[in-house]
Amino acid sequence: MSDTSTRARRPFARVLPLAAPLRLGRPSDTWFKPALSVVVASAVPHLALLATGRLDLVMYTMAGSLCALYGHALPYARRARTVAGVVLSMSAGLATALVTASLTHSTAVLVAVGALLAAAQKVLCDATRIGPPGHVILTFVSSAALFAPQRLGQVPAHLALTLAAGAVAWLVCVGPALIRREGPERRAVARALEAAADCAADPGPRTRNGAAAAVHAAWQCLLVSGRPTPVRRSLERLVAHAEETLAVPPPDPDRLRARAALVRARGPVPEPPPGPGTADALYGSEAERPALYGIDAERAALRASGGRRAARRTLVRSLGPGSHLLPVAARTLIGCALAGYLCAALGVGRPYWAIVTAASLYQANVTLTWNRALQRTLGNLLGVLVFAAVLPLSRTGPLALVLCCLFFSFAAEALITRNYWLGSVAVTPMALLVLEFGGSHPAGELIGDRVLDTVLGALAGFLAATLVTNRRAAGRVERALEATARARTEAETAYAAPSAELDRARRALTASLVELREAGDTAAGEWWQRALPEQELLAAEQAGHRTLAATAQRLGPAARAPE
Repeated sequence: MSDTSTRARRPFARVLPLAAPLRLGRPSDTWFKPALSVVVASAVPHLALLATGRLDLVMYTMAGSLCALYGHALPYARRARTVAGVVLSMSAGLATALVTASLTHSTAVLVAVGALLAAAQKVLCDATRIGPPGHVILTFVSSAALFAPQRLGQVPAHLALTLAAGAVAWLVCVGPALIRREGPERRAVARALEAAADCAADPGPRTRNGAAAAVHAAWQCLLVSGRPTPVRRSLERLVAHAEETLAVPPPDPDRLRARAALVRARGPVPEPPPGPGTADALYGSEAERPALYGIDAERAALRASGGRRAARRTLVRSLGPGSHLLPVAARTLIGCALAGYLCAALGVGRPYWAIVTAASLYQANVTLTWNRALQRTLGNLLGVLVFAAVLPLSRTGPLALVLCCLFFSFAAEALITRNYWLGSVAVTPMALLVLEFGGSHPAGELIGDRVLDTVLGALAGFLAATLVTNRRAAGRVERALEATARARTEAETAYAAPSAELDRARRALTASLVELREAGDTAAGEWWQRALPEQELLAAEQAGHRTLAATAQRLGPAARAPE
């Protein structure tokens, strides 16, 4: 460690941005998948309830339908398990909320349970790296259910509705596997090729780290995709090609982008160009491919009982007493409780939206939490205006109300990847319209409560983020530095080993570099902690990438396909 690593960082040493968090970005390349999935998964139970005249039960079916938002970046084998886990987690949180609501009407108790659930959901989603939309949907459902009228005898039937709608959501999420079973893997590999092309066109720390992260994500996607198929074998070769171009940049990055476009398309997967006279040695022998890439051994290790135990141990460590996630859980618990109690003290009868607002703010560090607070507040306030405009239309009939909810469900997912505040403009009227299924409410009361909940929830949530310190972020950086040093040593040791062992060491080093960059970025946005060893971070990253380049050259034409 350098001497600077022991000096205390001055709190509030940076200026909080105002304009940058609100700028619109490019939409996700798969924005339409969760948008269409949630509409289809919601339409089936919505229309069934409309036909039976029981739209008052929409809240319970919607809890299951919203599970269709998860897992779209995962290969279908992993997605099936992940979405099933989300459905069960959603049902568990909803069951806790419904039972609590049926046993007590004390606002103090309901807010406390809501805050505890929000903190538990936040930690679980972060530990499992479930991805967007993370814990927010789970917290939205459980918090709303806490303040809904409920009798204990109704709970089993309501949970059955959630599980049934969750089953529909599961089918919607995994159904496309019948049409294009390697679709998620192809998209992950295309992103790796595009990132490698960006790095080749504009070399630098930002593009190099982005390319390393994209390549690592592609390898992970292929590792958990299931049994090898000819398409997946071709994708493995393309990822290896993208990885090796980071060490030996191609003279024409546009050729990488052209291959990425072909990978995304529905045609056959393109092959990386082999070196002269090496085509048969590289790709003609099925027996040589496992030795070349070493990925089959890793798949076998993941499937073995030992691999599953290792995964469970990793999850337990991420939730243990020394976890860097615990300060974030404390922020969530305190912020949600404070927001709920403040709103209740000011006369809001059902302050669940304040709990949801506070819970939605918590990102990896204080700076990102500030960005989300700004985005959430602006989006919700604009969303309230949209709700006021569409409310008369939604009250023209039950079908109009259902169609409005489906439209805003689609719009939220279509817009949220451009910027969170833009998606919140659609989320807010959708959440308010859900209340209309149980009966009409005074528009002024709904709008006033939502504005108050939003403002107080954002203030209380950000206050908790600034007061609850996360000094463990710097400790995570130190552990990541040590892990990167070990991975680099192992890769250098494997330099003379068989190519399969060297490939595994390279992927481990890439993973450690991705974790190091994530840990450094997280700690850089935290307050109230000692200064980071920035020079050591930079040196570790540079040394790691040099080792990756050296091992790529060691593999030579037997693994690299030169342009």
